[in-house]
Amino acid sequence: MRYWRQQGLHASFRAMTAFRHIGIIIKQQDPRLKCTLEALLDELRKADVTLYLDETLQHAGYPLDQLVSRAEIASHCDLCIVVGGDGTLLGAARSLAAANVPLLGVNIGRLGFLVDVSPDELPDQLGAILDGEFQTERRCMLRARILRDGEFLVSEHALNDVVLHVRDAIRMIEFETRIDDRLVNMQRADGIVISTPTGSTAYALSGGGPILHPEINALTMVPICPHTLSSRPIVVGGNSNISISLHQHNHSSARVAFDGQNMINIQPGDELLIDRSVNTLQLIHPSSYDYYAILRQKLNWSAQP
Repeated sequence: MRYWRQQGLHASFRAMTAFRHIGIIIKQQDPRLKCTLEALLDELRKADVTLYLDETLQHAGYPLDQLVSRAEIASHCDLCIVVGGDGTLLGAARSLAAANVPLLGVNIGRLGFLVDVSPDELPDQLGAILDGEFQTERRCMLRARILRDGEFLVSEHALNDVVLHVRDAIRMIEFETRIDDRLVNMQRADGIVISTPTGSTAYALSGGGPILHPEINALTMVPICPHTLSSRPIVVGGNSNISISLHQHNHSSARVAFDGQNMINIQPGDELLIDRSVNTLQLIHPSSYDYYAILRQKLNWSAQP
């Protein structure tokens, strides 16, 4: 196991820190990253913690012999700090949620609904969190499986959404949707977004879906450019079993995306099965965290005409 522990004059500055083994994951190849990462590591050097530097830090110039795998972070850390945007945190969530490692996001991206520590406030906010002053929150996740000829091709998890969409063509796909084995509809569209409350401010929002508070046990189904004016987003129970079947006579290729990152191509006759994952993500927020304040800031609700 490769890790390093900072020691020195400040090693016992926070001997009672809430977290003792901290992983660091960063966004790859971002020019805005260097100063924030250095400031973060400077603050952590003042705490009596063991750091596990993820392999993504090789893009910041760290040698591989100082870095560890994501599996080691999952096995040994009681906190993981993610430096980047929401996309970086989504990737970390899928790899660490099963191990119940809480995530803290430092935002160097744009919107940042999930990464809510500002680089400008990093010393104060991180110090308070290490001293035990923080909020925790559980976010539900989705499990998605692809069924073909009676066999499962893949099983993936997503924090934001699972998206079925047309691939490599300006042409719609036709699919049938069922909830708990009951037919909902048959429609032609560019695809459909199945979203958690966390993902309701992501792709689903751009498709006209509602914003769901993270504590609501619900999922949204948002069609993408449907070929009928009567097709509207649907909110269903969070424990629903959703089935989407791609019609046999489709001539367009289709793809399923998990959080917009991991993707798999599917073919006519395949069935996409989505339900609630047994995994949940634990987020760490500064003690001043306010969900509605995040919405006001990120969606520019407070702007004056």
